[in-house]
Amino acid sequence: MRIIPAIDIINGQCVRLTKGDYDTKKVYNENPLEVAKMFEDSGIQYLHVVDLDGAKASHIINYKVLEHIATKTNLKIDFGGGLKSDEDLKIAFESGAHQITGGSIAVKKPEVFENWISKFGSDKIILGADCNNEKIAISGWQEESDLDVIPFIRDYQAKDVSYVICTDISKDGMLEGPSFELYKRILNEVEGVKLIASGGISKYDELPKLLEMGCEGVIVGKAIYENKISLKEIEQFIINN
Repeated sequence: MRIIPAIDIINGQCVRLTKGDYDTKKVYNENPLEVAKMFEDSGIQYLHVVDLDGAKASHIINYKVLEHIATKTNLKIDFGGGLKSDEDLKIAFESGAHQITGGSIAVKKPEVFENWISKFGSDKIILGADCNNEKIAISGWQEESDLDVIPFIRDYQAKDVSYVICTDISKDGMLEGPSFELYKRILNEVEGVKLIASGGISKYDELPKLLEMGCEGVIVGKAIYENKISLKEIEQFIINN
């Protein structure tokens, strides 16, 4: 199971939100590259970068931050937040993204998202299945749709999606533990999905539990920044697994 730390970007700074609420913004570092290098020095190979300004504006904004991290580290970066057009995708990949994540676009313009999958391949395009009360949320989590998360994932798996990041918004940034039951059901009901758990990770003990369930990856954000999980613990987990 891959450990994927998260760097969320507002105004070029590394921040965290609670439940996606921009009013809860907390700046952890004004230099995201410093944070990325710290992760890399701990044996981490992957990074999840979210352009929160882009998510609000519905087009890519913080691609220079992505480019900076991609050129100064060897981290494999998945990048998301506001990617809505072929031009956004071109900029993201040219700026060094290894994969991109599409959430709102997969709901609002499925034909565009499906074209990305066929054009770039299922290894490059991640489905963002962020949900609240198991309903897919879109537009930087400002809107809730009427789509149920499991059928949504299943439909896209039939269209060749392999990787899915599922964030339970009610858990995000709360440090109260992830949605184990939801992930268990997704893994049981969507055979072969490469599920990346996200939201609520609060302590080291949750990582082996997600590994045992069959998650392909786990995104860890606030737990690292608030020192609930140390980079030393993550380093040991990577070595042992």
